[in-house]
Amino acid sequence: MIEAILPPDVVSVAAPGDLPDDALEHGEGLFPEEEALIARAVPPRQREFTTGRICARRALARLGLPPAPLLRNRRGAPQWPAGVVGSMTHCQGYRAVAVARTGHRVTIGIDAEPHAPLPDGVLEAIALPGEQRAMAALARHSPGTAWDRLLFSAKESVFKAWYPLTGEELGFDEADITLDPDHGTFTARLLRPGPHVAGRPLTGFSGRWLSRADHVATAVVL
Repeated sequence: MIEAILPPDVVSVAAPGDLPDDALEHGEGLFPEEEALIARAVPPRQREFTTGRICARRALARLGLPPAPLLRNRRGAPQWPAGVVGSMTHCQGYRAVAVARTGHRVTIGIDAEPHAPLPDGVLEAIALPGEQRAMAALARHSPGTAWDRLLFSAKESVFKAWYPLTGEELGFDEADITLDPDHGTFTARLLRPGPHVAGRPLTGFSGRWLSRADHVATAVVL
């Protein structure tokens, strides 16, 4: 799913849930340093983590990189090898990784979510008033799409793209998202000063979205 909204120079690997045991039997398990990260986690989280790391190593191999431990930064995101930018997402029934060389891309953010409305109260917590009005209008026009979930996913992708550039958190109220229902795209206007990229201040991101029966996905690639 995620590869459909990524440029061709971005490598992605996805799995429709946790990988089967035969992946582990072929030497695609965790490095000791990675095992230490989840030693106290519950079994479902351990399986999810393992699947994500296997997907990441498969993607990095397609960039010509050898297997190596992928540890975490202070935010919990993977620490990618030098010369690589990437992003990872996981939700019920779907895990995915996207990576690219830094010579081609500056940052990547991907997110996948179940294709279902957000729980009560979540939209109000994550959306600006204008975004809430836009989601209501989209829901009236195209009720078959969980627009509020797509908005949440788009914000997650924006935050994942922002953090590697700044090392700082971005609040839900610091990015104003506009979803284009006709072209599968969205824009994010930053409501706080951004870093300079290629000599210019970063004022926003553009991205793509995809809606399918079970999941929605979004991606930002700069």
